[in-house]
Amino acid sequence: MVDILAAPRPAKTDTSLRTLLAISTAHWVSHFHLLVLPMLFPFLKEQLGVGYIELGFALTVFAVVSGLTQAPIGYLADHIGARKILLMGLTLGGCALIMLGLLLSYSWLIASAVLLGLANSVYHPADYAILSAHMDEARMGRAFSIHTFAGFLGGAVAPAIVAALVATTGGHGALIAAGAVGPVVALLLLVAGIPDASAADRGTDGIKAPQQNVVTPAIILLTGFFMLLSLSTAGIGNFGVVALMSGYGNTFSTANIALTALLGSSAVGVLAGGLLADRTHRHGQLAAVCFALNAAMVLVIAIFTLPPVPLIAAMATAGFLGGVIAPSRDMLVRNAAPPGAAGRAFGIVSTGFNIGGIISPLLFGWIMDQDMPHWVFGASAVFMALTVLLALVTDRSPRTNFEKPDGRVLHP
Repeated sequence: MVDILAAPRPAKTDTSLRTLLAISTAHWVSHFHLLVLPMLFPFLKEQLGVGYIELGFALTVFAVVSGLTQAPIGYLADHIGARKILLMGLTLGGCALIMLGLLLSYSWLIASAVLLGLANSVYHPADYAILSAHMDEARMGRAFSIHTFAGFLGGAVAPAIVAALVATTGGHGALIAAGAVGPVVALLLLVAGIPDASAADRGTDGIKAPQQNVVTPAIILLTGFFMLLSLSTAGIGNFGVVALMSGYGNTFSTANIALTALLGSSAVGVLAGGLLADRTHRHGQLAAVCFALNAAMVLVIAIFTLPPVPLIAAMATAGFLGGVIAPSRDMLVRNAAPPGAAGRAFGIVSTGFNIGGIISPLLFGWIMDQDMPHWVFGASAVFMALTVLLALVTDRSPRTNFEKPDGRVLHP
């Protein structure tokens, strides 16, 4: 009898691990899908006969839709459950790319961007709601770190995967194959039996706190912080390859390797950042230091025409520094969220990413159309410097404490 009663503990651990792996896989898909269209810009430009500003407009449409729907999706994740929303997002995003591969035109590109934006809006609210509800509190930081690592990894391998798909199946086939990943992963999550997350799931966490307005000064400040993060990285992610080719004389292969080095080292930086985040409560200061160094490195890339090996090393260093701050970023949001409102909090602050996503494609597309590829990196360095300032302000923002029934106080 004792053995039977003791059995649920490892079963719970197994369930938590399975949930973390499943949700992290979904996050991998989200970041992979984010880069499919930008990696196919040369193909789309040739096939559709449009300029980079028109291609950038498609990314702006994506960001507008995702930004407008992010907070409502967060509300749904908190109130009706995150699992079904996550599964629908995976399927919808995949079908959007498949549709574009089958019906390639500029009109369908914009329609695909709309659907991809709606699909993208589910990941942060749904993922973090499920993780917050079902991960052990003692391992929450590591869970966030692994989840973020999976997303960064999805972005890191996207250039190589898309390039391989184009080489083997052509541009149309690359869109279809990349899109098929979404429904396949949704099916895998169903088979894995991921748990749901709703207000009812988090009603037994033992925290006694009144219902609070999620739109607090801390959340607003963090939304601005997320916007600057997006502006500081999106230009290089979306236009870095074409900028390195047209402005610095790099080959397509070298430019893609450099971007892959940046994105891959970002994933490694996330894991290192998880260790650092567990050892400090000054997450904003940690982010400020990393982004100050990052800005200096990107400025070097902007000013100097580096040979391939130093260029790849510089891009890798910049990516690592950018990845280090991600776990602290997520902990800042979780700490600022009232109990049971993780979906809404992450939905709101993630809107900052989308605001940056609305601005950056048009800005950096205009920079490329004006034949100023060096400013893809120069403007990114400027936004990183601004991110440093806001990170320091974020670290000084007031925190909210929550009292548990036994009288202990939880300090975010």
